[in-house]
Amino acid sequence: MKLPVYLDYAATTPVDPAVAQAMCACLTLEGNFANPASRSHRYGWEAEEAVESARRQIADAIHADTREIVWTSGATEANNLAIKGVMALAGDKKHLITSAIEHKAVLDTCAYLEQQGFAVTYLQPDASGVISLQQVQAALRADTALVSLMLVNNELGTVNQIAEIGALCRARQVLLHVDAAQGVGKVAVDVQAMQVDLLSVSAHKFYGPKGIGCLYVRRGLKIAAQIHGGGHERGMRSGTLATHQIVGLGLAAELAVKQLAEESQRILALRQRLLEGLLPLGGVNLNGDANARVAGIANISFAGVDGESLLLSLNELAVSTGSACNSASMSPSYVLAAIGVEESLAHASIRFSLGRYTTADEIEHAIAHVSHAVQRLRSLVA
Repeated sequence: MKLPVYLDYAATTPVDPAVAQAMCACLTLEGNFANPASRSHRYGWEAEEAVESARRQIADAIHADTREIVWTSGATEANNLAIKGVMALAGDKKHLITSAIEHKAVLDTCAYLEQQGFAVTYLQPDASGVISLQQVQAALRADTALVSLMLVNNELGTVNQIAEIGALCRARQVLLHVDAAQGVGKVAVDVQAMQVDLLSVSAHKFYGPKGIGCLYVRRGLKIAAQIHGGGHERGMRSGTLATHQIVGLGLAAELAVKQLAEESQRILALRQRLLEGLLPLGGVNLNGDANARVAGIANISFAGVDGESLLLSLNELAVSTGSACNSASMSPSYVLAAIGVEESLAHASIRFSLGRYTTADEIEHAIAHVSHAVQRLRSLVA
């Protein structure tokens, strides 16, 4: 049976073969398998060296210092550690700002903090799907401790102007946390230039393994640990380090930065061809800002079709209707609802996300397959 064409890279990416090979070398007795905290023998020293080498790779990828990288199990844990960790030590500052279209890892964390007595402002985007500097500025209060905004929206692919927001927050002495799970490997990330205080990273979004990520924590900033037991990672995140996963994250980050310019250009051309091929259908709309977006994500609405029927009809493509973390819900995407997409169109929206292994032939197949499905479904209701 022929596998469907994979166009769901925003949900997860396959591990790069070079990354998989490096990880395998950290698993067996003949490899670098030891506990990095075991400093009484050579095996532990070599594992620690591998971990610190990977820490340098991810630090270089985001222009940070190695001492500012804290390993986590992924962006979800990193988001929790950043937001809860800051607010736990914020004293009388009980207010934080986020947006209505953040990932659930941020929204659910903020909802939890509201139950603990904190105040949260949820900024509402316009049709562009971008949070503006002016919105953040207007929402700041004397008791604001933290602003938490994503770099790249996981459903739309739109990019926030984090550097401008970072400058504002720094001037107002308010901390800025950025969920960059969809940003690293897709756009250039420089925590210094962006004036970011905390930044979340997830390896499986840029051809690394699942189950590993990190949190950038600006030097001198104190946050409260959320996982205790051993005082690892300078007391911010306890737990035995998974050498193989960390090595995978480090190499994946290095490769992503090296290939960023060339890869982005190639993927952008493929995305433009996809849109160009689908527009003749009519009633086709790209959701979110057409320009302020990453190359590989296109969230497209198809008027005149039932969304569930459309998704079922696209059996030759691996695509989604939005965030993988919300895919079990039959409700329309909360992100599309927030930017004003009417319910019927939100139901009939497909997120196509392209990546490193997407080919021109696959895009042509996708155009033909989607066109046939849309035309067939429209004919049934004509």
